[in-house]
Amino acid sequence: MAELLAVLLLPVTGAAVLALFGHRERAADVNVATSALTLVAAVFLTARVIGDGPLLTLDRLFFVDPFNVFLVALTAFVGFTTALFSHPYMRNEQVHGRLTAGRLRLYHSMFQLFMGTMFTALLTNNMGILWVAMEGATLATVLLVSLYRTPASLEAAWKYFILCGVGIAQALFGTILLYFAAEKVLGAGGGALLWTELNHVKADLEPTVLSLAFVFLLVGYGTKVGLAPLHNWLPDAHAEGPTPVSAVLSGLLLNVALYAVVRCKVLVQGAVDTPVASRLMMGFGLLSVVLAAFLLSRQKDVKRLFAYSSIEHMGIITFAFGMGGPVANFAGLLHMTVHSLTKSAIFFTVGHAAQKTGTQLIDGIRGLATLSPMIGWGLVLGTLAILGMPPFGVFASEFLILTTAMRIEPWATPLLLGALGIAFAAVFAKVQPMVFGPPTGQRLQHRPAMAPVFVHLGIVLLLGLWIPPQLADWYRQAARLIG
Repeated sequence: MAELLAVLLLPVTGAAVLALFGHRERAADVNVATSALTLVAAVFLTARVIGDGPLLTLDRLFFVDPFNVFLVALTAFVGFTTALFSHPYMRNEQVHGRLTAGRLRLYHSMFQLFMGTMFTALLTNNMGILWVAMEGATLATVLLVSLYRTPASLEAAWKYFILCGVGIAQALFGTILLYFAAEKVLGAGGGALLWTELNHVKADLEPTVLSLAFVFLLVGYGTKVGLAPLHNWLPDAHAEGPTPVSAVLSGLLLNVALYAVVRCKVLVQGAVDTPVASRLMMGFGLLSVVLAAFLLSRQKDVKRLFAYSSIEHMGIITFAFGMGGPVANFAGLLHMTVHSLTKSAIFFTVGHAAQKTGTQLIDGIRGLATLSPMIGWGLVLGTLAILGMPPFGVFASEFLILTTAMRIEPWATPLLLGALGIAFAAVFAKVQPMVFGPPTGQRLQHRPAMAPVFVHLGIVLLLGLWIPPQLADWYRQAARLIG
């Protein structure tokens, strides 16, 4: 239980400390140290769950199994590497006059609070606390997106708050319906919202109420996932917020919101005879993939470009979990991993590229391979990885999803293949001149942190060539838990 408490309390404690001292010179070091300690605690928690099995503790309020502890470990790792990346990045932003000491304090404290809300959402056993944690993550992100206080960033934050606020209200109504169905079986009280209790009696829950609840839960949490047509907040939030926020938004928060949807799908599958949950997830996922693929070619801002790429890939993962089954779930978990690592690495390179050239516009970023080979080649490799080029792990997960679709849902395969092809052409055509064109840019006062980029891409490459047996077993256990 000590590992669980450490994962939950370290970010909150770090947020409190940084709220007081986040403007000082060593605040970035405290941010990195807090993230590192959280990662260590997550590793110990993971080892305990793998060795001893699922953990139910603190009066059944927190539940850890191979599915959510996998996401806890991934979230802690990407949170740590993002803190490393943000160390020089935010100092360069301060040098360029985009941030004051007060806003740095806000950034550091809200970053840790944001991480804490995501860990709470992943680890809680109570569907009501899950909703509260997701709302807390929304509020923390609003402050991070509006950090620069420009008209565009304030508009993006307001848009994010309104759209996700409406979405989370739908999720609240779905949670109330879930409680209404469970109360008749489990009785009144907090036990009717505990996921473990609901999972035990899911076959006895009223199917009509549960089906209606899932619609609201999918729309509500699907807004946070960025599923089309509920995605409008996501490109603006990525484009106008600081790049470290884009990395954790795309690499982590979308996963946490999809985790909530999958947990709800498990309950509906056990209560309803028809595949309503699967069909809804496949429909929203496929729509997101196709719509994002066509919108990629219209983007002029590099961060908006990769924001739409995130919509595409979350659609692929949602489609995989919608199909269900051991192979599709395994592929969805693998794609969650490689997308988080690859997309955060891409945003790291894009952030430093924008700092060097002074713009986020694609036409204004040229010659990165000459101007800064580490940034240029990091962007090239990250782009090839996210587009599904072998031997990167994204290719392996997409191949598994496509071959499963050919067998289970053959009608969807041409749509997926066509959308992936369009996305490949659109993204590669825009990235190629950014890297190999005539150089334009300036020297950064603080040296970029490129180690996280190549560590992430190295792991993604490894997962494309060879998945360690222990990790493969971990994925299989999690895949079985979610049907």
